[in-house]
Amino acid sequence: MPPPLRVPKPGLWRRTPPAIFPPIMGLFGLGLGWRAAGVALADAILGAATLLLIFALLAYLAKPLRRPASVIEDLRVLPGRAGLSAASLSVMLMAASLAPFAPRVATLAAIIGFGMHASLVGLLLWVLISGPPEGRVVTPVFHLSFVGFIIGGLAANALGYHELARWVLWVMLVPAGVIWGVSARQLKNRVPPAPLRPLLVIHLAPACLFAIVASGAGMEAAAYGFMALAAAIAVVLLVSVRWLTAAGFTPLWGAFTFPSAAFATALLSVSQGRGAMSLIGLLALGLATLLIVLISYRILKMWPGGTLAAKTNASEA
Repeated sequence: MPPPLRVPKPGLWRRTPPAIFPPIMGLFGLGLGWRAAGVALADAILGAATLLLIFALLAYLAKPLRRPASVIEDLRVLPGRAGLSAASLSVMLMAASLAPFAPRVATLAAIIGFGMHASLVGLLLWVLISGPPEGRVVTPVFHLSFVGFIIGGLAANALGYHELARWVLWVMLVPAGVIWGVSARQLKNRVPPAPLRPLLVIHLAPACLFAIVASGAGMEAAAYGFMALAAAIAVVLLVSVRWLTAAGFTPLWGAFTFPSAAFATALLSVSQGRGAMSLIGLLALGLATLLIVLISYRILKMWPGGTLAAKTNASEA
């Protein structure tokens, strides 16, 4: 007898893909960039990103509430790791966006986001240790997981806790340096496959965030140093853009969104809105706006029909 047809399980959001979160993270970065530029449009972008994040979190939580192991399964694949890290980091970005209007709510959101990310890193370490050795290879996604706490420094500055922001910055330099060093050695010895190359853009984000946090905490010299590092990485990525996009559009293009916004924001923050650096920052922010909106739209429109879940190998509850 032929096997019975597989009847879809009843229930909503049983296969919500974590890949929905990197574009949302990019939208938060875009809103904070326009806020740094002093444009009123920023609050509308941040408000829309906040509503989208809350909806996406509710949609994803439907999975672990039905079957908690679905989170572990998502952490075993690169799109899942990147997406779940972007989810918790987006909560911290939401805290930074709320700080000027509702500092108490922002403080609570920052604590929740930091706790979510710490728990996620703990689960990821367990997955790496208990899984096969090939799953422990260092990738740019490690920045999101192990260096992502630097966004807590961004929220701390927005809430006025500048000393805390400085501590977070110095501590996060260690894993960032290790990941950069290991990744550089890997690139020297092995060319990554074309579908995974967009993930290399994530290497830009930590340098930009270090510059933004240092600038907000009053560390001017350090901010210019990190900005120089970010500019060097950005130039390398820019001249390699055809190589990075050789595989064509995939959901991994979500990796382009937040780093591009962070680079523009870093230029605006470090320059304090003055001089040629500020003009370059405004130009970069305009280009990042077009890029982020287009990529976010293309990724998120694949969500309702299940295409995004299938392409990113999302778990099912």
